[in-house]
Amino acid sequence: MTTKPLKQVHLAAHFPGVNNTTVWSDPAAGSHIDFDSFVHFARTAERAKFDFLFLAEGLRLREQGGEIYDLDVVGRPDTFTVLAALAAVTDRLGLTGTINSTFNEPYEVARQFASLDHLSDGRAAWNVVTSWDAFTGENFRRGGFLPREERYGRAKEFLATAHELFDSWDGGEIVADAGSGTFLRDARAGAFAHKGPQFDIEGRFNVPRSPQGRPVIFQAGDSDEGREFAASDADAIFGRYGTLDEGRAFYADVKRRLAKYGRTQDELKILPAATFILGDTDAEAHEAAHEVRRLQVSGQTAIKYLEHVWNRDLSGYDPDGPLPDIAPETGENTIALGRASVRQFRDPLETARQWRALAEAKNLSIRELVIATTSGQTFVGSAATVAEQIDTLVQADAADGFILVPHITPGGLDAFADTVVPLLQERGVFRTAYEGTTLRDHLGLAAPRAASGRRAAAS
Repeated sequence: MTTKPLKQVHLAAHFPGVNNTTVWSDPAAGSHIDFDSFVHFARTAERAKFDFLFLAEGLRLREQGGEIYDLDVVGRPDTFTVLAALAAVTDRLGLTGTINSTFNEPYEVARQFASLDHLSDGRAAWNVVTSWDAFTGENFRRGGFLPREERYGRAKEFLATAHELFDSWDGGEIVADAGSGTFLRDARAGAFAHKGPQFDIEGRFNVPRSPQGRPVIFQAGDSDEGREFAASDADAIFGRYGTLDEGRAFYADVKRRLAKYGRTQDELKILPAATFILGDTDAEAHEAAHEVRRLQVSGQTAIKYLEHVWNRDLSGYDPDGPLPDIAPETGENTIALGRASVRQFRDPLETARQWRALAEAKNLSIRELVIATTSGQTFVGSAATVAEQIDTLVQADAADGFILVPHITPGGLDAFADTVVPLLQERGVFRTAYEGTTLRDHLGLAAPRAASGRRAAAS
């Protein structure tokens, strides 16, 4: 009888951002913009030997009723600026940035990631995302419109074009031989030409091949198109399923798609986002989790959230009272611009019906209903309980690890690093020291092979 070897757990840290799950009112909370907050967070993750730090992206402040939703805005400094600065104050921690493929250009983004990979000695990663709404796009193009059905087509071509740029240098061109006076072995280095439906560019890429060759590629979509994109092109997928059954189903579905692209299951890591609450005992942690949920869903937040479904001003309703007795307003115009709920609640009338039934069955107020129907913490318990939960899910192939999202910045990761990580190390499922220097080393990913496109483009 053969015993399945223990899988190693991968852990990463998501810097909290623009959402109501970040409890900015907690006395321990600090700035989401000051560089000291990023430094504290990154150094804690590196001290705990995490694989990487993850930054999300917000390209426009979200609005409700034509006004910025102040409970949901903490600011979003430029990703590349923050990651480049963090490269100087960390040594091994991977640096992952979310950069949009809808409103950027391949040459610019490839240049930025190649530069970050050089500055960090091979720790750069790119979470490739698309944008689905014209509201965000108004910051970038007239009318902001890109047909929804084109977004993954553009993303795939964007990434393929970026790869051509990364591979326009194979790594052996720079000789810098003072004796012979030769600096470049191949004066054609960096030549590229791409012609496609989205991009028609030709020229020279001006950043030599970086330590990883290409940044590690993440993808975060959960649609069928998103899963297929991850299976064909990504090194890791930022998932959202943190329970055993849902996690195993998602894991199996995405992993089975790899074979058609000639890839093995080890070539794609599945890393769901996960929140956590720790306590000295499980009971203490659950009590704390209840209080955190009430802080995350204040009365004002509950009303704002309900407006996403009702699509009308509900400011006159008591959050501790019953649901509105009026029906949602349907139509193309939405009260909550730039929010994922626009997609999540595709049938507001049916959602309202389900919520009324739940509220009546359990006698829930508006605030209690919102708490019940929005995501709670993934892991709640003592350090020992949480370590066991994480290990169990990874060994059961519900995930390859987790991207942890604390509810407090910048110190929300400290207790996890000090109490849970040592227990995972005792279990033999998490590193006690970094074994490599690059993010690909941390994730167990092979270096990409340089393509032959440069020579073809230059010939």
